[in-house]
Amino acid sequence: MIPIRDTTPSRNVPVVNNVLIGINVVVFLVQTMMPEPVIERFIFTFGLVPARYTLDRLAEHFSLGQQIFSWFSFMFLHGGFLHILGNMWSLYIFGDNVEDRLGPLRYLIFYLLCGLASGVSHFALNAGSAVPVIGASGAIAGVMGAYFLLHPHSRILTLIPILFFPLFVEIPAYFFLGIWFLLQFLNAAAAGAGAAGGVAWWAHIGGFLFGMLFLKLFDALPHAGVTRRMRPLTARKHSHRLQVARPDRSERAADIHATIAISPYEALVGTRKLVTIPTGLQRRIFRVNVPPGMEQGKVLRLKGQGKVGADGTRGDVLLKIVIQ
Repeated sequence: MIPIRDTTPSRNVPVVNNVLIGINVVVFLVQTMMPEPVIERFIFTFGLVPARYTLDRLAEHFSLGQQIFSWFSFMFLHGGFLHILGNMWSLYIFGDNVEDRLGPLRYLIFYLLCGLASGVSHFALNAGSAVPVIGASGAIAGVMGAYFLLHPHSRILTLIPILFFPLFVEIPAYFFLGIWFLLQFLNAAAAGAGAAGGVAWWAHIGGFLFGMLFLKLFDALPHAGVTRRMRPLTARKHSHRLQVARPDRSERAADIHATIAISPYEALVGTRKLVTIPTGLQRRIFRVNVPPGMEQGKVLRLKGQGKVGADGTRGDVLLKIVIQ
């Protein structure tokens, strides 16, 4: 299952999430420019190697600063293009909503703590391993754990490749993330305590569980006021261009009634949206022009785009505007 996007828009630009993605990409580009012997030493120095903390013959080659720093630097290293692409894409999909809830500063601390906790989870079961663990997947698993609690009924547009035919389906977030977590657990159980195939399954599991725990703890802590001051600076002017408008299932007439969301800025100046309306097994896409000066609750009518009525005529699509 390959996630494409979620259906829950964030109200603010995810500044920290974007910066984290940028840092990971820059570090990966630096890695690709290193010759083979240098990159191996680089990963062993800045990756998380459990045996460096349990075997004296390895620990003596590293300073105290290097030993501490690797607990954080490992989550910014990646082993290949597909590795970083998968991690950054997942962070892009799920991270903005979690930052929206926590605010930029608390989200940064939350992310780093999730990465640290994922490293501790791996270390606890692989204390003697000399294989470096790298990647942001443990920290991102924590973000996914927080998303699981925050938006369980959001929908994830997912690509499921069946032979040579791509199938796009919308899956509830609790089901998508639940299946993801179950697969991590099954792989971890099959691999035993180690990281089979270079994948630290227990780091993923630990990151996910600690992500849920840290979200609850952060929600219980008082705000420092940084988030409140930054909200006006990070507020989104535009809502998602691509939207899914689900029709009212209680409506049996030829007309299709649904809602679309726009921002206050778009209500003032106007906007254009691509709106997908699922009807039965069909998914019809409409280009919708929202004129300037739109008000809450106003209805846009797409004439002749509804269902075919009993008399053979086609109804309209009626899109109610929600400003948020």
